Amino acid sequence: MTENKYNMSFSTGGLFFNESLRVLDCYLIERDWARVRELILSENLLQSRTQSSAARRAREICHRLEKLTEKQLNLLSSGNTQEQLYLLWVAICKYYPFIKEFSVNVLREKFLRMDLLLTPQDYDVFFEEKAEWHDELEQLTASTRAKLRQVLFKMMREAEIISKDNMILPGLLTKELATTLVADNPAWFTVLPVTDAEINKSVQLSVVSNQNNIGNPVKL
Repeated sequence: MTENKYNMSFSTGGLFFNESLRVLDCYLIERDWARVRELILSENLLQSRTQSSAARRAREICHRLEKLTEKQLNLLSSGNTQEQLYLLWVAICKYYPFIKEFSVNVLREKFLRMDLLLTPQDYDVFFEEKAEWHDELEQLTASTRAKLRQVLFKMMREAEIISKDNMILPGLLTKELATTLVADNPAWFTVLPVTDAEINKSVQLSVVSNQNNIGNPVKL
């Protein structure tokens, strides 16, 4: 069994799109995640019914957003909806290695084969393969396993990675999104349903754009 345990704490909630943008707005003012958590609870920024629910959501959203670079956070704040959805999905994949590996090894591989229907069975097979090497997965109850699968598919739908009918949706890369991923690590392209050709093109365009901007004055 591997010593690196998976964090499987995504059994509630979803993408938290609107909530994440509220938290981000707070962070861009405070620039301190601990202070952001305090304000979320004291001012009920997430409009939760109970303190425990607010604390749980605040913890989850902050953990995800903390994984994004400053450039990615800025684009999350100012970008279009598609860029925001993808960045929130990248944040989830950064925080949850299990989801990252599922995205790369199952979702994207099916996309590359043009096998576009993502089924619950695809998830179950992946889960069982990982459970052979991870005791923490083997010990989960059947109901928890089912809940994790349900929430993951919900997040993928909300991020527009898959459709309501579980069909994989081809990724749409903008220059701005590509630039932030290249500056971070081009490997993060692979959590999205995009081809190798699209990744290579985005990387090349991003490199050329950065080279053209070298020495140019910054407009304030």
